[in-house]
Amino acid sequence: MGSHAVPRHRRRLLLIPAGLLLVAGFLGIPRADGAPASADACRTAAVSLPRGDCGPFWQVLAEDFNGERVPLGGFSDCDHHTDTSAAYCGGLTGRYRDNWWAYPTGWLDTANSRGRAVAGVYHPEDTVSVGRAADGDGRMTVRMWRPADGGPVHSAAVVPRAVMQMRYGKFSARIRVSRLAPGYKSAWLHYGGGCELDNPEGEWTGTLNAFSHPCGGGAQGSYPGTDDWTRWHTVSTEWTPGSVRFFVDGRETGHDTRGVPDIPLSWVLQNESALEGPGAAPGSSAQLDITWVAAYAYGWK
Repeated sequence: MGSHAVPRHRRRLLLIPAGLLLVAGFLGIPRADGAPASADACRTAAVSLPRGDCGPFWQVLAEDFNGERVPLGGFSDCDHHTDTSAAYCGGLTGRYRDNWWAYPTGWLDTANSRGRAVAGVYHPEDTVSVGRAADGDGRMTVRMWRPADGGPVHSAAVVPRAVMQMRYGKFSARIRVSRLAPGYKSAWLHYGGGCELDNPEGEWTGTLNAFSHPCGGGAQGSYPGTDDWTRWHTVSTEWTPGSVRFFVDGRETGHDTRGVPDIPLSWVLQNESALEGPGAAPGSSAQLDITWVAAYAYGWK
């Protein structure tokens, strides 16, 4: 449901009408309804950043944002080796330059290809920052906004470099929307080669969901997670050969084995203008806070 925004990448929007959801079992569409609670491989539901390997997963990124500060403007000059593991933002320094990239200024967000009246343009330089909250907690902040003159939404998609172009793995983060307004959404995803995994995805005023789009086509798997983006949630995706599992706060919300990707893909923390409901109002803004991010390779040892 989310997408990369560069014109050379093409996306589709697969919507399942409510009536079809009632007969999902007969159609073979995986659903999360009634799924039993099940901790993920790393028991990733705690408030604090998990550290260390677990099960078949080897931790390659553990970021709690408690180190150096990155003011607005740091995520700039990002048009270097785009969409590869060599990508970087020239405005960053130190470990943030080593560990993070963002979609460059000027790339169009997904709403542009959907014919939405209000669409966005990626502007990491004036939307993404890292610093301490009032309680001292380090956070990455994504504050999207629409100019008062009614121009395009300023969107943001950040990418952990450690897991760019990696096949399989585990991907976790603790997030909340701290400023809510209609017209803004997230679609954190792996996609490419006709495949896509999304977790979390949804308009921030709606439901936090996960989706699986089988490689080669077929009905999407739709997995409701929680109905409130404004509370802290720990989200995780476990992607292994022939299987993908989605978790919210340690509870398994979905599992799919159909057309699971077997090619290297990047984890994109994509935040953009809404694809459903009202567009962002002129002069409005909305904010997502990320208190930690953890990522793991699969089977490397």
